Order: sequence, then C-alpha cells, then structure tokens
Amino acid sequence: MSSTSRGVTVPDEEVESKTAEGPWGGKSEVTGKYADVNGIKLYYEIHGTGHPLVLLHGGLGATPMFGPNLPALAKGRQVIAADLQGHGRTADIDRPISPELMAEDIAALIKYLKLDRPDVMGYSLGGGVAFFVALRHPELVGKLVLVSTPIRRNAFYPDILGQQGQVTAEAAEAMKQTPMYQLYASIAPKPEDWPRLLTKMGESMKNDYDFTKEFGKLQPTTLIVAADADIFPPAHAVEVFGLLGGGKRDGGWDGSGRPKSQLAILPGLTHYNIGSAPALSAVVIPFLEG
Repeated sequence: MSSTSRGVTVPDEEVESKTAEGPWGGKSEVTGKYADVNGIKLYYEIHGTGHPLVLLHGGLGATPMFGPNLPALAKGRQVIAADLQGHGRTADIDRPISPELMAEDIAALIKYLKLDRPDVMGYSLGGGVAFFVALRHPELVGKLVLVSTPIRRNAFYPDILGQQGQVTAEAAEAMKQTPMYQLYASIAPKPEDWPRLLTKMGESMKNDYDFTKEFGKLQPTTLIVAADADIFPPAHAVEVFGLLGGGKRDGGWDGSGRPKSQLAILPGLTHYNIGSAPALSAVVIPFLEG
C-alpha cells in the first residue's frame, strides 16, 4: 500500500528514524525513507504538503544543515529533502562524487516518487546537482533555486581554492572538530567512511569547470542567491544572473521589463551560514509562490 499527499504518491520503503545533531537546528527526531534509484540507496525525507520542492544540501553536509529553513519552506509546500551520495544517511557507492552523477540520482528520485514538475533548490554542491537536473531534464523541473553556487571554478576566491586542496583523508582527524563531522557522525550509516568522503570530495573539487555556455541554456525560471561575504565575489552572482537575461534593462514602473529569473544577494551572511539563515527562506518562498 502507498500513501498519497496532494497527488504525490509515495511508495512503501524501508523507514529509518535517527536523531540528527548539529549547530543548524539542534537535535531533532526525523523519519525518512530510502529509494533504490540509479544504483544507489538514496535517503530522503518528506515534510509538509502541497506542490513539491526537492531540497539538496551542500558538500560535507546533510539535510539538517538547512536548520529553520526546512520547516519554513514546508509550511506551504511538500519538501522532499535528499541526502546526496556519501553524505548524511546515504551510504557511498563505488563511483566518484560529482554533481553530474548525483543529478541523475535526483532525476531518478523525481521519477520514482512520480513528482509533477517539482521545484528544485540546491545549496553549494547541491546547487551544482540541481543545475544539472534542470539542464539535462528540464521536463522534470518547475522552478530552480541555486544558493551559493559558482558556475566556474575560477570564480572562487584564491584562498578558497587553496583550502579545497587540503580536503584529503589525511585531514580527517583534524576535521572531526568541525560541525560537518559532528553531523556526519550522528547520522551516517557508516561513520568510519569519513576519510573516504573527504578523499572523494577533495578529488571532485580539483576538477576544473566552467559552465558559462551551458548556463544560458537553462529553461526553468531561476532564482540565484548568494551571501554578500560568500566564497566568491558578489559580482559572480550578478554575472550568473546576466546569463539568464538579468541586468540588461530597466524593469519599468509597471515591472514589465523584469527578467523572468531573479537575483538575491543576502547581506551580512557567509557561505557557511546562508543555508540555515532565515533570510534564505524569506526570499525563496515569494519566488516559489510568485
């Protein structure tokens, strides 16, 4: 037997309940399910009812890193929050970690749950995944929200590129003092895989990329969100907005000149707290409802 919420059919699956710990929202008892899709046993949670929103976390994180934004988003819609490959409650499999590969996991999850053109929102690494879902499977996506997601590697500040080069298995012990590890250790099916996750993430971040040409091909109406003290300059977010037709002309007194996509630079935030800052859902919700 299956359960249905506002037309979204959820098949029966294995259910797991485990306490998540972390600085983003404290402890909370969560109940999630696993979907066998695209060769991976993908963990996901469903919150709220209404039009679906697929929510994707950042690198070395998991669903709880959205803190109060998840319940805020779920007040007016059904949020399907997934833990990406090797992150959170989704165990790693024998393949590299890359946005392109994980995008196929999410596309398969959307089909598996029979979601009708859900909106898709991703933060950082999750933003890269969301981008490829929308680029490769535009028929599956309603609106798109990309949070703190650079579209070319050289947009990062140079010191950030240096830090990314230090993400290796050798850093595993030192990084056990971080909120990322504390969350991982509290919910991962195999906490001993922490060094493996760092190795794969480090290898992934070494890859050069520039999706400027591909970005202009996006079909969904898109919201670009960045912090004013992000890991790349605000000018990059403006550049990305421009690829979607933004910043080309006056919007007009009646708004007729506005582009269909939108840009939000959130003040007083960084890459590391934008995901859980209430200001994020405050700009995302009107965009999704508009």
